[in-house]
Amino acid sequence: QVQLVESGGGLVQAGDSLRLSCAASERTFSRYAMAWFRQAPGKEHEFVAAITWSGGRTYYAESVKGRFTISRDSAKNTVYLQMNSLKPEDTAVYYCTASKTIGVIPRTRLGYDYWGQGTQVTVSS
Repeated sequence: QVQLVESGGGLVQAGDSLRLSCAASERTFSRYAMAWFRQAPGKEHEFVAAITWSGGRTYYAESVKGRFTISRDSAKNTVYLQMNSLKPEDTAVYYCTASKTIGVIPRTRLGYDYWGQGTQVTVSS
């Protein structure tokens, strides 16, 4: 069982930056594709970004492309989400997820097997 623990959320102003971190409990973390989802109040989970197990490919939602960067450090069993130029519409609980799926990077929550507890990001205007 992989455990994921997010950190780095907080309250910021529009235009500010935040970096979220996700620490995984197992070395096998390095075999999994990783992603960040977010959920705003009253809305469904939304795909934000994903990274392959090797870190060689990344994928982003159109709404964050050019502003957010996902990366991973397998030596530290950690995934990061660097968020720049934050907007009020980025306000949500952000979840770190891991997928055992091989050969494809899922873009929906059903494709992910492990989830963290989430970290709140609030962007004021």
